[in-house]
Amino acid sequence: MKIKKGDKVLIIAGKDRNKTGKVLKVNPGKGKVVVENVNIAKKHQRSRKQGQKGQIVSLPKPFDASNVKIICTKCGKATRVGHEISIKEGVRTSSRVCKKCQAEI
Repeated sequence: MKIKKGDKVLIIAGKDRNKTGKVLKVNPGKGKVVVENVNIAKKHQRSRKQGQKGQIVSLPKPFDASNVKIICTKCGKATRVGHEISIKEGVRTSSRVCKKCQAEI
């Protein structure tokens, strides 16, 4: 998966289209991401202890990773991600690269 925890992303589809946020959690097995302040759902939570009141909690829910684009740190645009492989002194390293400005993300 090309999206990692901590990336700043732009939502490109759904009810929260054109919003930006930081990735809180990534689930590569299911292809889902959780972004802060996006796709908020209300959950009714029962009281745990006697005398405690139940409450309604707002939680960010996961949505498909194909609905987000990474925002490049250098050019500031929403972009696709490419991979660049380099070999230095016999050590192979891979880095993520912005498709628009070729800067490392």
